[in-house]
Amino acid sequence: MFVGITNTPRPYAWGSTTAIAELLGREPSGEPEAELWLGAHPGSPSVILDPTQTGGATDLAAWIAADPQTALGPFAASGRLPFLLKILAAASPLSLQAHPTPSQAAAGFARENALGVPLDAPHRNYKDAHPKPELIFALSPTFDALCGFRPLKEVRELVTGLLAAADALEDPQPQPIEDLLDSLSTGLRETFEWLITRGPGVPTLVALVSTLADTVPELAVARALAAEYPGDPGIVISLLLNHVTLTPGEALYLPAGNIHAYLGGLGVELMAASDNVLRGGLTPKHIDVPELLGVLDFTPVPVPYLTAETPAPGVSVFRPRVPDFVLYRVDADATVAITGPAIALCTSGAVTITGASSSSALARGSAAYVTPDEGSLHLSGGGTVFLATTGS
Repeated sequence: MFVGITNTPRPYAWGSTTAIAELLGREPSGEPEAELWLGAHPGSPSVILDPTQTGGATDLAAWIAADPQTALGPFAASGRLPFLLKILAAASPLSLQAHPTPSQAAAGFARENALGVPLDAPHRNYKDAHPKPELIFALSPTFDALCGFRPLKEVRELVTGLLAAADALEDPQPQPIEDLLDSLSTGLRETFEWLITRGPGVPTLVALVSTLADTVPELAVARALAAEYPGDPGIVISLLLNHVTLTPGEALYLPAGNIHAYLGGLGVELMAASDNVLRGGLTPKHIDVPELLGVLDFTPVPVPYLTAETPAPGVSVFRPRVPDFVLYRVDADATVAITGPAIALCTSGAVTITGASSSSALARGSAAYVTPDEGSLHLSGGGTVFLATTGS
């Protein structure tokens, strides 16, 4: 069964006012449009276009709850769609954040339940018992992000270079930079903890790095962050992290423990259906430092590109090593086999998708939920489709 779905973009303040509308051929709302959610997450479940197909259910979450066997097939026992597909449009930086492992999520959710912390409490860390790995696929000419800790040697070289810039100020202030170098000698974790807790000297260091950012090219990211979040220690934390600029078709995979922040751009985001976020700066929201430190992986890593498989011309498959999701990008006649539920979104042209028992015609901006019994899907036409489904 193919079930037409839609949704209204989330109006988070950091969202673009035009990017999602332009991509999908819609009229802009006039407000920020940050994320379009396609899935069954209770925060914004997709709206079903024709409820007569789903026994009267008007959204995807309600239909899955009422008829999990039809909607989920082999995933019916879990009672949940394991992934969430989004279009994300960032006009300004998002918060620094990380997500827990499966065991951390389960333990944290149970712990906060036992303590009686309301699910909607602003200081609650774990809204569910699930992990939240995610990938981002760039659509805009550039998509900028911070992702994972850089090698300590690279960080020290960058900070050492700032000493000369600090000395050149009209009122030289090298001491805060020297303090940062001294902290780095103890390791990335210790430096991060000193910064995030606004330890001795950190406010002065943040102010100095914000000043230097106006003249030092290597501090372009810090300069943008200082403009959005003046005085935030995340300005200096950004120096510890990999900065990447994706071009269209490139993707990142962000596993549990990876600290990251999307800085700007339009992309397709696919993640496990969870709302567990541990924030680490660049936000007015709650930051639980001890819990964050327990979740973060401080091991330096290269930029976590996710390389596509190309099983056929016009088909790109982004397959991280998780069971929750796989992302297909299809812009040619092709066949894709699914073993679980899927969501298809057309971003250009028009495409017909034919399964085992029915078919669906998708035009630019339209989406459909595909039940697992459709099996092998044949896509034809002159458009581009992003297809999210479960991993193997």
